[in-house]
Amino acid sequence: MTVSATAPDGVPEVRAGDDLVDLLLAAIGTAGLRDGDVVVVTSKVVSKAEGRVVAGSREEHLVAETVRVVARRGPTTIVRTRHGLTMAAAGIDASNVALGSAVLLPLDPDASARRLRTTLLQRTGHNVGVVVTDTAGRAWREGQTDIAVGAAGLVVAEDFAGRLDAHGNELAVTAPAVADEIAGLAELAQGKLGGRPFAVVRGRADLVLAPDDHGPGAAALVRPEGADLFGYGAREAVVRALGGVASDAVPFGAPVAVGELLDVAARALGVTLRVLDDDVVVAPADADPRLTVLAFAHGWLPHPATGDHDTDLRFARSTP
Repeated sequence: MTVSATAPDGVPEVRAGDDLVDLLLAAIGTAGLRDGDVVVVTSKVVSKAEGRVVAGSREEHLVAETVRVVARRGPTTIVRTRHGLTMAAAGIDASNVALGSAVLLPLDPDASARRLRTTLLQRTGHNVGVVVTDTAGRAWREGQTDIAVGAAGLVVAEDFAGRLDAHGNELAVTAPAVADEIAGLAELAQGKLGGRPFAVVRGRADLVLAPDDHGPGAAALVRPEGADLFGYGAREAVVRALGGVASDAVPFGAPVAVGELLDVAARALGVTLRVLDDDVVVAPADADPRLTVLAFAHGWLPHPATGDHDTDLRFARSTP
């Protein structure tokens, strides 16, 4: 199998209202497109064309683009955006734009990808997939890579669960995020300073869907709140657990089973909990006060009806 990425030179500065399909087709020239190609477009030029360039610094627009803060370290703030993306500074970019301006992410990158795909089909007659990309860091890894923030007409993740490898072993949770892999491949050809916002990836036509099927989009790659093991950064998790605000509980995940709560209370604090029923546990009234914080981080909140306050403290599973 051969998979290639081609990123054309000669794309002019993109401004609000520009037709990205016109710019792309002019740039790729006689090479053209083929059925089954995947057209990759940086989110920055999508945002510029859609009028998402704003006056001011990243910091001035961060709050408006943030659903919640995930982590803070010095000047760096990692947030979850309205798209469900977890990114530094909400993906707001102040590079390759006039001084004193910033570029916000597209309002709906999947919708942007669908519009580009539809227009490409109308003007060229070719059925292609479209990926809108942005740059993101990765937990546990140095450096950044491009990921898919929008997609249309593409299988965004393959599913190998239940298949057998060459040795007969059943694959359990193998699901390559191929839209992200395509984004990373395209960035190798585009480069950060090359002025090449478009790329054409060829060789994975098997991932391109029928013309009338835009697929689930890159939104399908976003884990829902509470499903990620790292809903908060290490320091922010401590702050949120100490605060104990009910709305902050969701990123910690679903409440743990009662047996796990008993175990963690015993290991961390030496507290022995008693099970009142499957949904309520009871702690001695003189239990370590940190138990409430520990319970919150594991999805258990003080029970509204605590019974005899002189003898016990009760916790119940939180509800979404």
